Amino acid sequence: MDIRTILVIGAGQMGSGIAQTAAQRGLTVLLHDREPQAVRHGLSVIQAALERSMQKGKITEADQAAALSRIQVLEQLEPDSCAAAEVAIEAAAENVAVKAAIFRELERVCRPVAILATNTSSLPITEIAAATSTPHRVIGMHFMNPVPVMPLVEVIRGAATSDEVCEMVMELAERMGKTPVEVNDFPGFVANRILMPMINEAIFAVYEGVAKPEAVDQVMKLGMNHPMGPLALADLIGLDTCLAIMETLYAGFGDSKYRPCPLLRKYVAAGWLGRKSGKGFYTYAVQP
Repeated sequence: MDIRTILVIGAGQMGSGIAQTAAQRGLTVLLHDREPQAVRHGLSVIQAALERSMQKGKITEADQAAALSRIQVLEQLEPDSCAAAEVAIEAAAENVAVKAAIFRELERVCRPVAILATNTSSLPITEIAAATSTPHRVIGMHFMNPVPVMPLVEVIRGAATSDEVCEMVMELAERMGKTPVEVNDFPGFVANRILMPMINEAIFAVYEGVAKPEAVDQVMKLGMNHPMGPLALADLIGLDTCLAIMETLYAGFGDSKYRPCPLLRKYVAAGWLGRKSGKGFYTYAVQP
């Protein structure tokens, strides 16, 4: 199957990044979010990112215009409007029930041969696929944040994912300029199974008074050669997302080493979610 058009569900940080990356690589993108404001914000983020790339000389004005022209907004998900999509990529909230509902809807509106991919960062692909009657075409396609910059895509098979679907998704990731790595369907996969416990432990260091956030991040940057400290990275990812992933790891493995730090829970309950809310372990200017 020649993949020319993808449907992206969710116009938030990840969905808009996926849409931008695909459009810059010549793919037509159908972008949908149930919240019209989210779509408007996502498009403005894409436009601003392309503008920055143009100012840095990485792309031309013609490249920018071409990429934007390839992104079409879908207000409603219907079979007629989604018929052109060979692949649908869901980038909604990290919640199994939410994703299962979206996949049932995708099965209704997409062609029977379309690939249904989820950008989940930790949830079981097999469970999401079970919400459909065609689990062989469901697969995980976990992009890293920020999508236009980070080269990795974790490709995760569910129990029923076909070889053909996996091969086509690996090829799609490469076409989008990414390096796909196939991993198995375990909680957190590889990236977040390793990353999130480290972030959680950094939060415990602050919680227990070992050091302030700035000191923890400096130690990891200067001592371990990390480009960004774990707490600044948590703020970038979103503390609510970090908590959701830790909850998935804790529930999936039943091991106390994955217990979310109480300070992480406290910050999320307070609405201190990191960059997107203006406050996390650091304070930020919130973009309008």
